[in-house]
Amino acid sequence: MRDQDPAPGRPGRRLSTKETAELLGVKPETVYAYVSRGQLSSRREPGGRGSTFDAKEVTALARRNRREGGGGPGAGGELSVRTRITLIDKDRYFYRGVDATELAARHSYEEVAEWLWTGRMCPGVAFTAPEPAVAVARRAVRALPEHTSPTDRLRVAAIAAAAEDPLRFDLSEEAVLNTARVLIPTLVAALPPQPFAHLNDGPLAHRLWGRLTGHEADDASLRVLDTALALLADHDLAASTLAVRVAASARAHAYAAVSAGLGVIEGPLHGAASGLAHRLLLDVLDQGTAVPVIADELRAGRRIPGLGHRLYTGEDPRARVLFGLLEQVPKAEPALLAARDIVATTARHTPLHANVDLALAVLTVATGMPASAGETVFAVARIAGWIAHALEEYGERPLRMRPSGHYVGPQPPQPLPE
Repeated sequence: MRDQDPAPGRPGRRLSTKETAELLGVKPETVYAYVSRGQLSSRREPGGRGSTFDAKEVTALARRNRREGGGGPGAGGELSVRTRITLIDKDRYFYRGVDATELAARHSYEEVAEWLWTGRMCPGVAFTAPEPAVAVARRAVRALPEHTSPTDRLRVAAIAAAAEDPLRFDLSEEAVLNTARVLIPTLVAALPPQPFAHLNDGPLAHRLWGRLTGHEADDASLRVLDTALALLADHDLAASTLAVRVAASARAHAYAAVSAGLGVIEGPLHGAASGLAHRLLLDVLDQGTAVPVIADELRAGRRIPGLGHRLYTGEDPRARVLFGLLEQVPKAEPALLAARDIVATTARHTPLHANVDLALAVLTVATGMPASAGETVFAVARIAGWIAHALEEYGERPLRMRPSGHYVGPQPPQPLPE
């Protein structure tokens, strides 16, 4: 985008909505959103059919957007992106201004997802997957090697579902919302069912249960799983969410944006962290005490999984809610005691609180799920937030997520290599 006045030599010229949208690199609807937020002023000319905008005001907003988007040359500090989705503040976090833990305690994952996407509560909403998309996704997943990770299965299922949708390039809000409402249940349905699993319908958490464990489901355990999905739906600009916004900034369709997030989430410092905590819990249960297990981790120079969070100085609020619910799960007591032993033992060395990965590990260990199950829960849950961020990014200037590299290599011209 040019920095000069959009109407040189013509001071006071008014721009049409179309011209304003083009100069800002946004949709016409977003121009009116700027007006409603007080970032732009508009007026109707006598006899005119639409609103007009002051050229200098539009240019100033365009420059400000570039600075705040973090993509301009010489931009310093951390990338900062304006968002209306999630706020993390003083050991609490909020979805569109509402306490996320209270939302998750009172509403299903699907209801929380709709709140993130639209800012409206839709009681009783249920996500259903079209059979053709499920069939294509399942065939693609079945072709993978047996040792394939759950996140790889989800990524392949997303690609297969995209191929089944010829209208995936429609980035209008309603089209993206319709995609989201069928993509999430399609990915869950594409995961291989566990032996003796009985839950294949009902809320999404119930359907996911049958993909994570063959153990009989009880109401308390299902409530923990559903609440975990809602609590994990978004967490501001985590690494995977940033990847989604970069993809959306390039106007990748929703399936591709979700695939970008899935490509990041299986890192051991992100979605896969609960698997490490799961194995730690099993070791503590096997030893009967956390002391030798924590000692071995410290001796090896490894950080203790499931403890601490860079955004919370106190207890992770997601862990607090899940631990409270896990106390109602009859078979969870040994894993809960082991988790508390881990926290107490580590506190002798450094005061760290339990995070959501340790709470997920208690759920997966107590219900006979594999170590990778927490990663699956994390990935499925986070798709809701990714869609919310993609929708938000589609309303911004295209390709604004394009920082400039700070070159530190050999200065040219260098001789041609031989």
